[in-house]
Amino acid sequence: MDDRPENHLPRSVPSAYYPMNFKNYNSQRKKLILPEYGRHIHDMVADLRLIKDRDLRTRQAYAVIAVMGNLNTHLRDTADFRHKLWDHLFIMAGFDLDVDSPYPIPSEEALAYHPAKLGYPRRDFAHKQYGRNIRGIIDAVVKIEDRQERDAIAVDIAKFMKVKSFEYNDEYPSNEVIIADMERFSKGALHLDEDILNGTKLYKQTKPQPKGGKKRPQQNNNNKKAGYRNNNQKKR
Repeated sequence: MDDRPENHLPRSVPSAYYPMNFKNYNSQRKKLILPEYGRHIHDMVADLRLIKDRDLRTRQAYAVIAVMGNLNTHLRDTADFRHKLWDHLFIMAGFDLDVDSPYPIPSEEALAYHPAKLGYPRRDFAHKQYGRNIRGIIDAVVKIEDRQERDAIAVDIAKFMKVKSFEYNDEYPSNEVIIADMERFSKGALHLDEDILNGTKLYKQTKPQPKGGKKRPQQNNNNKKAGYRNNNQKKR
């Protein structure tokens, strides 16, 4: 039973006549464990722990479960709905409630279990404009024994590096920079001829299309200025 002073006052006494020390604000109350059930349900669960008779305490626990179910009628069709209500009851009771539950009583350790954090690589790397995987790609190409195939793939990698650098810096790097970076990443195993890169085109130059679809043909206004009209119309 709640022993707060204002509960011992007569019901006919309005709250305006309560002394100031009788005020009980939510900011001064205990924090709710499951706020979706409200403070009244938490008070009911707290009163369950004060009942000494175990049979009576169990019957009252079933009554509290029924009230909790009425507050969540939209969840009644979900699986294990009653099981969740009993778990919430024990959670609000601080896992210290001795009643006959139809389900296994949960433990605080089981509900507070958190999976181990996965390790995430956070190593810093230079030349971010090429991406993180460029070094792994070059290391795989270096292991190719066929020199002709290795050089052909190296040209494609150089094109890729040039495109990624343009996306990152909004300007194309020179071929000397691409060749020097590739030699640095491959530790001198890959060497490209600059003439090969100069002969490769990465993009096709296309004229920008006008907005709104097809371009409208321009009208010849010379005849209009001279005062000419169609053959079916008379001259002014």
